[in-house]
Amino acid sequence: MASIGTKTYDSTSPLNLSFIGLGVMGFPMAGHLAQAGHAVRVYNRTPSKARDWVQEFGGSHAPTPREAAQDADMVFLCVGNDDDLRSVVLGADGALAGMKTGSLLVDHTTASAKAARELHAAALDQEIAFIDAPVSGGQAGAVNGVLTVMCGGDADAFERMKPVALAYSRAVTLIGEPGAGQLAKMVNQICIAGLVQGLSEGIAFGQKAGLDMKLVLDVISKGAAQSWQMENRGATMVDGQFDFGFAVDWMRKDLGLVLDESRSNGARLPVTALVDQFYADVQQMGGSRWDTSSLIKRLG
Repeated sequence: MASIGTKTYDSTSPLNLSFIGLGVMGFPMAGHLAQAGHAVRVYNRTPSKARDWVQEFGGSHAPTPREAAQDADMVFLCVGNDDDLRSVVLGADGALAGMKTGSLLVDHTTASAKAARELHAAALDQEIAFIDAPVSGGQAGAVNGVLTVMCGGDADAFERMKPVALAYSRAVTLIGEPGAGQLAKMVNQICIAGLVQGLSEGIAFGQKAGLDMKLVLDVISKGAAQSWQMENRGATMVDGQFDFGFAVDWMRKDLGLVLDESRSNGARLPVTALVDQFYADVQQMGGSRWDTSSLIKRLG
């Protein structure tokens, strides 16, 4: 079974690329790069995942990030958190140790702005460009090649990576200086957290009132209450289905980054902090791997 959806790719000159991190997002993203005509070498901490990717898409795999990055024009990363990011970028076996002068490192991990600035400086010391480029759109967006990418870094480096990243994206936008992409992703997660909690409360209220909530959601999604969450998760929330891509554990990691940053910049986020604790309740219920729409389970 194919891991990625059908997509028409814009013509770009074939490049030697490396992709590090083949999770639920990275696996299809790297696949789109290969199907767009680039030569892709991959690395994954679990080697069997890299072998599976090569079997499906061609290309090659390497035993270390350093070897995966050798001779690459661009190296793409999509791992779990700040510590994972540093482990695959820095050190003797890290990607930077294998990258050539003038190449470009693109990080799609949702990480801290501090880590983005740190890696930008480390890359700059080696005359390597760096873009922090977290994504939104979830597993379905990665599979179908329609992610939204928020970028921080230098304009010249951004213009080099944009046409390549459009292989798995529908929008790739430079937000500002290094770290700005990560900060924009934090805004994204703040907005989603509040939306999902509001949707959960609305559905729970309607169910208590005896309404046909699928009908209600169909009606109100035509008006001002419409959102991606309502249209894509509303009916499954009514049915109690939570086996989708973006897990509660990941959302708590992301909201932790948000709340850490808010303590530094002075932003007041009372609703976000509350929803983070609600997600902690879901974890206690055994829902660590449930989709983020499982917030409604607290209200049952």
